[in-house]
Amino acid sequence: MHITRTLSKSILETSKSFKVLLLTGPRQVGKTTLLRALQTKSRSYISLDDVEVRIAAKEDPAGFVDQLKLPVLIDEVQYAPELFPYIKMVVDGRSENGLFWLTGSQQFSMMKNVSESLAGRVGILELQGISLAEDEGRADTPPFIPTKRV
Repeated sequence: MHITRTLSKSILETSKSFKVLLLTGPRQVGKTTLLRALQTKSRSYISLDDVEVRIAAKEDPAGFVDQLKLPVLIDEVQYAPELFPYIKMVVDGRSENGLFWLTGSQQFSMMKNVSESLAGRVGILELQGISLAEDEGRADTPPFIPTKRV
């Protein structure tokens, strides 16, 4: 069963505005599922949950990034922060946005590495658990914001 997420529109807008999109959030909230559902064009997929892939990324980050088929979704990027400088070099040489979609946990050290390595190139969004509105199929409903009565 597919649940439309409130963050979907923001993800697509961010991807159009930045060369790199990082979707953070706790484990098992649906980061990868959401990004895969939002793909509008052919996007390759790499998971750093795979130990062999992770080792390859950590031991030769330049070669790893060089072999990627863009655009790409790299899942669990916090396992190989060594990739960030090489992702920066790739996006600096290209003009199109949305080249890299990354998912990762909210580990402070990873966020610091991303902020420093990809400053001005990355849009960072945070996904939380499914809200009641999303569960009830009202993901497009604007949030209730109380106003002061006059």
